[in-house]
Amino acid sequence: MGQGLVDSHCHLDPRHFEEGADEVLERARAAGVERFVVIGVDGTGEAARHAVRLSERREDVWATVGVHPHDATSLDDVRAAELERLALGPRVVAVGEVGLDYHYMHSPREAQADAFRAMIALARRVQKPIVIHTREAAKDTLSILEDEGAREVGGIIHCFSEDRAFATRALDLGFDLSFSGIVTFKNAVAIRDVAAWAPAERILIETDSPYLAPVPLRGRRNEPANLVHTARVVAELRKVGLEVVARLTRDNATRRLGLASLPK
Repeated sequence: MGQGLVDSHCHLDPRHFEEGADEVLERARAAGVERFVVIGVDGTGEAARHAVRLSERREDVWATVGVHPHDATSLDDVRAAELERLALGPRVVAVGEVGLDYHYMHSPREAQADAFRAMIALARRVQKPIVIHTREAAKDTLSILEDEGAREVGGIIHCFSEDRAFATRALDLGFDLSFSGIVTFKNAVAIRDVAAWAPAERILIETDSPYLAPVPLRGRRNEPANLVHTARVVAELRKVGLEVVARLTRDNATRRLGLASLPK
């Protein structure tokens, strides 16, 4: 299809895709997605190792590593040391996803905040951007980003699900905004407003696969091949062609994450 899209955030762990990442990625390439940022987070560290291994053997894949707020209590000195070693790798482009989640509360707030601060510090040490997860924790997320000097490295607000006021502060802190399949939901009024309004040079798109399948695929397992549905809706909201959104988000992801400059 030739769109040249970049999925800036997908989970391809074997637990999600029993057929294997390669088969999933080939379906995506056939649908016009040409680059993939695979997120390495879970409670054991295996997802981070898997993401890095995948990036090392595929030139169209890059990795991130971090500790999801759900798994904040799993962060100990051993995990932290391994994450730092992995984060220094040339195919690892960011630290994340990290942040706060007050919806599910799989880890206590204090543990989430401690892990979040530790991951920001890691990102600053390795001088790589941060991929942020925030759910029902907007105020605390922004406060920690400000307090911990996250502006030094900037990053991405993954799966943007807040409003224009939050977006303005995040942009001021040096964070780009990444839109997932949620932007295709008609009732996501605030998110769709931000997708239409945000500066063209500060937007990205993602699937967050296997989660958040876009319309018309809601309720199914999501995968990178479905990114075109999100891209099409963002284009409609911004009143531009699909090829414009493909080019903008590809250029923005490449700039923010340094995808073009990394060696194989």
